Amino acid sequence: MEDRDLMEKELLIIKGVCDLYLHGTIESSSADVHEAFKCALNESLDIQNKIYNLMVEKGWYKTEFAEQQKIDQAKQKFTNQN
Repeated sequence: MEDRDLMEKELLIIKGVCDLYLHGTIESSSADVHEAFKCALNESLDIQNKIYNLMVEKGWYKTEFAEQQKIDQAKQKFTNQN
């Protein structure tokens, strides 16, 4: 398995961890539990960001920029739904 594949798997795992911690934070029944989940979520988000930035730096994670026309069309579509 190559480094890129490992990093992709690691990124997916940490995204799942963030999702779990987010739900734990939202559903927590006390301030202490809420704070514990929130701290764990913030640490996990920092790790996710570091993995993402490393992948971008190595050219392993490419993002596409949306054309302004497509952005405007999406805004118009959702503005008209209200």
